[in-house]
Amino acid sequence: MARKPEPKEKTVKTTGHEWDGITELDTPMPRWWLWTFYLTIIWGIIYVILYPAIPLVNGATPGLLGWSSRGAVAEDIAAVNAKNAPLDAKIVNLELAAIGSDPEVGTYANNGGAAVFRTFCIQCHGSGAEGGKGFPNLLDDDWLWGGDIDAIYTTIKHGIRSEDDDDTRLSDMPAFGDDYLSEEEIASVAQYVLSLSGRSTDETLVEEGSVVFADNCSACHGEDGKGGREVGAPNLTDSIWLYGGDLATITETITYSRSGVMPAWSVDDKLSEAQIRQVAVYVHELGGGE
Repeated sequence: MARKPEPKEKTVKTTGHEWDGITELDTPMPRWWLWTFYLTIIWGIIYVILYPAIPLVNGATPGLLGWSSRGAVAEDIAAVNAKNAPLDAKIVNLELAAIGSDPEVGTYANNGGAAVFRTFCIQCHGSGAEGGKGFPNLLDDDWLWGGDIDAIYTTIKHGIRSEDDDDTRLSDMPAFGDDYLSEEEIASVAQYVLSLSGRSTDETLVEEGSVVFADNCSACHGEDGKGGREVGAPNLTDSIWLYGGDLATITETITYSRSGVMPAWSVDDKLSEAQIRQVAVYVHELGGGE
């Protein structure tokens, strides 16, 4: 009978390293693993050619397909804007006070204004529009420049003390500590301002301060201290204070002045006309709008 051939001994190369009689084998990688690895290299080369991949100084290589995630998002935004264009046109053409009376347009404006507010306004006015030191609370009825929807719209559009807009809200309180009033006069008028909101004060200084107030402050804040919206002068007779109403803060305000800035949101297309109207509607309906 023919003998079966003996199987050939499978030999594996070694690396040539040996430790105490133990040889390090140079076992080849499995073929499936190698082909997978080669395919990933090929895929990577194709991806670099077709899609943005290699970072450059001012961007990245565009790829032959010209596709990018940023471009895809821009297309989605353009599609949504095109769908909303008829409603935006209605908002622009309607009187501000009439926007809320149209159920469809009013709901769209309020929702759109909320989105604009959360994107651009909460950094200063807070997520709940409650404001903070130096940033007005939009939920109460104390408005420096007026709280009806037209006044709110004008403030948003042109800003406050914005250098970029010639129609900005503009007022300038002097720093009375710069050779306008003496320290004694500032101390007395601070006491008088405290008395306007019914708080306990030094009566002697209050009497002196009333004269200083009449000569230097009443032109803007009014003879009764209730402010003037035509120049953004705050009401000094209530308990709502933008920077604080304690004696030290009032003294600091009189001495050094305050000059907060709000951007003009219409400049450089920060917001479109429709968006400005939307956020005006939203702010007006927060609860403090007059």
